[in-house]
Amino acid sequence: MCRNIRPLHNFEPHATSDEVHAAALQFVRKVSGTTKPSQANREAFDRAVEEVAHATHHLLEALVTNAPPKDREVEAAKRKARSADRYAASA
Repeated sequence: MCRNIRPLHNFEPHATSDEVHAAALQFVRKVSGTTKPSQANREAFDRAVEEVAHATHHLLEALVTNAPPKDREVEAAKRKARSADRYAASA
């Protein structure tokens, strides 16, 4: 599950609310140990996702860097190459 959480800082354009929410959802899934909570836990699960997303937005707004912004397409190509290497080595 954690492989779905991508770095969100220092991209141009900035991370979208959907990207932040997806990362928060993956984090809460990992911590809770479930991908789909029961009805009894749904409210707590959803609240946790919203709180993590909110905290993530604040973190991304507060972070400062002197590095040039990264390009999403270039970073995606790097991830794809690493994945191909990883799976080729195990085959």
